[in-house]
Amino acid sequence: MQTSDLRIALFSGNYNYTRDGANQALNRLVGSLLGKGANVRVYSPTVAEPAFEPTGDLVSLPSVGFPFGRGEYRFPTGLNGRIKRDLLKFKPNVVHLSSPDVASHAALKWAQEYDLPVLGSVHTRFETYPRYYKMAFLEPVVIRMLRRFYNRCDALVAPSQSMIEELLEMDMHNDISLWSRGVDRTIFSSEKRDLEWRRSLGLADDDVAVVFLGRLVMEKGLDVFAETIVQLRKRQVPHKVLVIGDGPAREWFEGILPGGIFVGFKTGADLGQALASGDVFFNPSITETFGNVTLEAMASGLPVIAAGATGASSIVNDGVTGRLVPPGDIAAYAEAIAPYCTDPALRMSHGNAGEARSREYGWEAINQVVADTYIRLIEDRRALQKADEARAAAA
Repeated sequence: MQTSDLRIALFSGNYNYTRDGANQALNRLVGSLLGKGANVRVYSPTVAEPAFEPTGDLVSLPSVGFPFGRGEYRFPTGLNGRIKRDLLKFKPNVVHLSSPDVASHAALKWAQEYDLPVLGSVHTRFETYPRYYKMAFLEPVVIRMLRRFYNRCDALVAPSQSMIEELLEMDMHNDISLWSRGVDRTIFSSEKRDLEWRRSLGLADDDVAVVFLGRLVMEKGLDVFAETIVQLRKRQVPHKVLVIGDGPAREWFEGILPGGIFVGFKTGADLGQALASGDVFFNPSITETFGNVTLEAMASGLPVIAAGATGASSIVNDGVTGRLVPPGDIAAYAEAIAPYCTDPALRMSHGNAGEARSREYGWEAINQVVADTYIRLIEDRRALQKADEARAAAA
């Protein structure tokens, strides 16, 4: 079987209506598959004005606005008759589920009814979310729900070896392949650094800008970032703060970081310019399964200080491309960042090493892993079907 024989029904909770690392990876995957002759049909909630045009055919899932002040997200409510008819017409030979939501649970049940293999991809540490909304007591419940969902899939793919190890430890599945992430080197490079752009923001050429990049939501570790900056200020470590991104917690973040430079949401060449124009990248998030922004920062020539958690621990070489710090340890974060603010040679050495390491991540080879996993699952399922037929005939 070849990639061109694949007919993939891909379910996503957010394929293109807001931009994030997960749906950027999914769109790149679909583009790669289509380029190799596969047929792909994507099922996801849609909005009137999405963040970007989708790659491939997109079918709108029924959905409602997400509660708890997160109305920018849509919550898929399941598979109605229209979706099921569309699936039957498309005739997939494999189903890919990228988020453990209601629609994906229904799609999993549908696939099992039609004896189709199912691949689950893990993009987010959903079990960590409750702790950011003062509901940490729900974390064991979420883990049990995720375990039930993922173990009903035929296999999983995850974006980092550290995430695979975490999933194995939590007994989410025993068949998990590495689907890593790539970086667009036409956008992210140390060559994109722009001193004039920095000066326009009030950054002097010798100022050290500590960068945050991502959606401004609490689960990205905004509180830890802010508390660490407070520690740096108390220690009188010379630095400035550069925040790239937007989101519902922006007002809170601006209020707790007076003097910070907030440049808003950036994409494409503008994002590459902004990131390369920083000096140190700080990512305290523990919800990442890979951390696309961490790899982008490395490609942009910035040393990275990150939580020693899933994602970053697989790509940041501690003491070579940056530092890995125990999650949530404010004092340790400040201690790790401070030398980069005062030692240009250290910044350059670790930034150059990170940029060199980022060149190991190429999209085509990475996405072929997923195609090969689809093929393996289809061939395994067909072998089981033939064995069942042979046993039935013998009986």
